[in-house]
Amino acid sequence: MGRDGYFKIKAMSEQIIIYAIVFLFCGIILLIYLVKLRKESSIVRKKVVKAKEDGLFEPVSLYPDINVNKCIKSGACIKACPEKDILGIMNGRATLINASQCIGHGACFHSCPVEAISLVIGTEKRGVDLPHIDKDFQTNVQGIYIAGELGGMGLIKNSVEQGQAAVENMLKAGFAEDPSTYDLIIIGAGPAGISASLMAKKHKLNFLTLEQESLGGTVFTFPRSKVVMTSPMHLPIHGKVQLYNTTKSELLELWQKVLSENNISIKEKTKVELISYEGDHFKVNTNTNEEFRAKKILLAIGRRGSPRKLNITGEESEKVAYRLLEPENIHNKDIVVVGGGDSAIEAALSLAKQNKVMLSYRSEAFNRIKPKNRELIQKAEKTGELSIKYKSNLLAVEKEHVTLAMEDKKVDLKNDLVYIFAGGELPTQFLEKSGVKITKRFGYTLKKYG
Repeated sequence: MGRDGYFKIKAMSEQIIIYAIVFLFCGIILLIYLVKLRKESSIVRKKVVKAKEDGLFEPVSLYPDINVNKCIKSGACIKACPEKDILGIMNGRATLINASQCIGHGACFHSCPVEAISLVIGTEKRGVDLPHIDKDFQTNVQGIYIAGELGGMGLIKNSVEQGQAAVENMLKAGFAEDPSTYDLIIIGAGPAGISASLMAKKHKLNFLTLEQESLGGTVFTFPRSKVVMTSPMHLPIHGKVQLYNTTKSELLELWQKVLSENNISIKEKTKVELISYEGDHFKVNTNTNEEFRAKKILLAIGRRGSPRKLNITGEESEKVAYRLLEPENIHNKDIVVVGGGDSAIEAALSLAKQNKVMLSYRSEAFNRIKPKNRELIQKAEKTGELSIKYKSNLLAVEKEHVTLAMEDKKVDLKNDLVYIFAGGELPTQFLEKSGVKITKRFGYTLKKYG
């Protein structure tokens, strides 16, 4: 073998060794990735099993639907979601975990680089009643628009965006010239209604905003310290607002400040009872015996409508309430809280700090509550901070006591206050009287979002 042949073989050997090292290195990286992927999938799989056991797997409102054939496993949706354990990676693809905890941020939808996520309301088994709304937020009744929670968007940021977008679409459609009527009547002064009011002011519309309770709508009914915002939002006229871990009080103060600076007044304690079409305009009648006329209507009233009543003796008593505003001002009372959802759990926990609280729930276990609330309520029960009566029903409210049905017997309990959290009733009758069609949607994919 000559000198050149020797060096040629040596060079080839070195190349083989280098390639072998590279392949070995790549193999090790691949192995580490596969082990990591398998471990992550195992963790997510256990979380899914736990969510199903806890009744948290089935979605109750807006939620992401993932097309696994489109998913490229980027994980962008999981990083973008402000909540925890709504989504996870299993077998290399995004999957739902605690679907019932999704509150419709839509961040996953916007972050997916290949549009593999759709936002859906209702499932194949559980339908959700929704009014008919087109891409411009207009209902089947020309001139009546819907924004916010009533249309399926419960998150504050989304409602704010929809209130603005609805008014923008009205402006594109135009308003008839008639100084004797309002251009727009906005019904509801929650996030969507406030945003729409600012947008109407910006474009110098002749408008009126009506609210059946107080500024903030549903937000006003939350406990003062409840965190209601976890991401920034854009308010018309005012601009971008940087809000993180913002409480109800802070948000209401912001809205009051912005409305005041722009000379916008909200007509509170005014409930709209009927919307009718008369000639070329709408006629709005209220519980205050007032009548207003408008060219267009925006419904931003939320889905709850009126609190669901138990229809029991004494329910009209002054000691009965359907919302808890300032628990820190209630001391040394015997209190019964009725309900098994997050609102009831949170109310019971906040009241238990300074009062004797009993939580009454008709089922044998809590379903579809936030994991943190489940942890806190179990701890409170274990330590005796409050008592829980499962499989119980409130039968009557008397001046100094309440009557509960528990295990085929009736029990009278000393009582000062009763808080009922039995949900709300969709204002179906009101909408139908206004001509707005409502359909039960099963797995309905939103055509327009955010």
